[in-house]
Amino acid sequence: MGKYSSKINKIRTFALSLIFIGFIVMYAGIFFRSHFLVMSIFMILGLLFIIASTVVYFWIGLLSTKTIQVVCPNCGKQTKMLGRVDMCMYCNEPLTLDQSLEGKEFDEQYNRKQ
Repeated sequence: MGKYSSKINKIRTFALSLIFIGFIVMYAGIFFRSHFLVMSIFMILGLLFIIASTVVYFWIGLLSTKTIQVVCPNCGKQTKMLGRVDMCMYCNEPLTLDQSLEGKEFDEQYNRKQ
């Protein structure tokens, strides 16, 4: 079983990785300086990765404004929840607002529609 983290943090990490991938693709284009067309394709692809990252950051920002804010019982900090179960953004404590899931082992499958 993998390490769990907050859904919002996972999406933000994905957006950050898109930025780094975009920079790496752009730097790869430098190796093709003598071939203008190939270099341009790498630069445009890198730019598209960075634009995709901007779109993902914008989307998660909008999604973040609609989340439920709860106080974590473990660390006492206010955190945001997406779905039926989520993790605290700070201490990775499993959180749920569904009373039927309280006391059960944390599983991200609870967020999927049956």
